Amino acid sequence: MSRHSEQVRVEFADTDAGGLIHHTAALRWAERAEHQLLRSLGRSERNGSELIGPELTRFPRRRLEVDFLGPLRFGDEVVVEIAATAVGRTSVTYRWQVLRDGVSCVEGTTTCVHVDDAGLPSPVPAALRAALVT
Repeated sequence: MSRHSEQVRVEFADTDAGGLIHHTAALRWAERAEHQLLRSLGRSERNGSELIGPELTRFPRRRLEVDFLGPLRFGDEVVVEIAATAVGRTSVTYRWQVLRDGVSCVEGTTTCVHVDDAGLPSPVPAALRAALVT
């Protein structure tokens, strides 16, 4: 399955009044990593057609699970890793984690449903499916 990792620095805006990351920061980082993963798939090698383009906005969240395992503070440098773990008929599930110095501080899964122009579930495009499972 497709994977992506990227470095992130915890910014002041990511923290709460207690000086730790606000829980939404990890969700934003995971979503950014998901979009970078999708962008990295680029174009179909077979016919040159764009795999992603508008597809980035066609995957609203269906389910989120997050475990906060260790504190993260302003200035911490972390790595966000994400991998597609399942591609269903209309959905994609990702497993992700945020690591500081190789130690997992946040772990989660995100399931997104592919939707059509009317916002109704629709099949994940075949080219995107193929790119995600390689």
